[in-house]
Amino acid sequence: MNLLEQALHYPYADQLPASGQLIEVRPGVLWLRMGLPFALNHINLWLIEDSVETSQGRQAGWTAVDCGISDAATQAAWQSLFTPANDASNALRELPILRVIATHCHPDHVGLADWLCTQWQAPLWMTAGEYAFARMMSAGLPGLDGTAMFPHFRKHGLVSAEMLEKIQARKSYYQTLVPSVPTHYRRIQDGQEISIGNYAWRVITGFGHSPEHASLFCADLNCLISGDMLLPRISTNVSVFAVEPEANPVQQYLDSLKKYAALPNDVLVLPSHGKPFTGAAIRVQQLVDHHTERLAEVMAACATAQSAADIVPIMFRRPLDAHQLTFAMGEALAHLHYLWLDGKLQRDLGCDDVYRFRKIEEHAR
Repeated sequence: MNLLEQALHYPYADQLPASGQLIEVRPGVLWLRMGLPFALNHINLWLIEDSVETSQGRQAGWTAVDCGISDAATQAAWQSLFTPANDASNALRELPILRVIATHCHPDHVGLADWLCTQWQAPLWMTAGEYAFARMMSAGLPGLDGTAMFPHFRKHGLVSAEMLEKIQARKSYYQTLVPSVPTHYRRIQDGQEISIGNYAWRVITGFGHSPEHASLFCADLNCLISGDMLLPRISTNVSVFAVEPEANPVQQYLDSLKKYAALPNDVLVLPSHGKPFTGAAIRVQQLVDHHTERLAEVMAACATAQSAADIVPIMFRRPLDAHQLTFAMGEALAHLHYLWLDGKLQRDLGCDDVYRFRKIEEHAR
């Protein structure tokens, strides 16, 4: 455990739910984990005890928050939870999924939503921004498909033919993990209170990591399902992608963090990756400090003109595969954009058609 992690408290220590198993973290709130085929090899998912009114009376069941990628292993893991032969089904009492809430549009959060919703005839609840992007990316619309990354990153200095070829080969990456999204949904919005079972959960939207990310806070349980906005060990990715080439996601993310700093510091944070923890205000400050340090590194490097590709090895001091490089390029560009849009860097388009950024001296501002 590094020093940053030591400042947080982990109520479950090293306890993790095994495959097909569940841990109750609050009354009626169950924690499960699904595998991912990436360096970040897991996602935490949540089941909240719920009920709905039907023509036959009150139906008990579960609200699922996030659902994993669409693949056979994740489907099998979900199916096992509802199979009577599995001991874990005792915790679920063989009750159905009544609703699926997706915190945001990324594949590990919404990939299996259509399958789950179809299996249980359950509605999908999302913010409008996340639902729209999920639908557009799953459809592979121009500008949002994988091929858009190629010219975008080329314009920001990625000229390795081998790496560009690997990125080009990922053109159907999103559609592979999210082959379909439900054709209709229920919109959720910032500040809205959603009744789930016996408790009210308030929607907290965040920006920078995704278009309109939704976290869920329950004051009565003093519990926050944070999605990817507040993670205990890693900083969530904030990237500039082709569809919004002049975005400022670092600014959006730092602004969003203020909402989480206002929560009780002893709130139990249920993150999408890593372990449940307390110490939300401490973690928010750590994340602010992290981005402040990265911005200072980028600013120092831009004493001479730098492309986003030049900044990547400064921010990420380890070998990167094609999957990791797409996020590293997006994040390097995001930090350059923060400083550029703040008037501290100048952006120039070179004769090689590559954007480079350089420091504007104080006297010239």
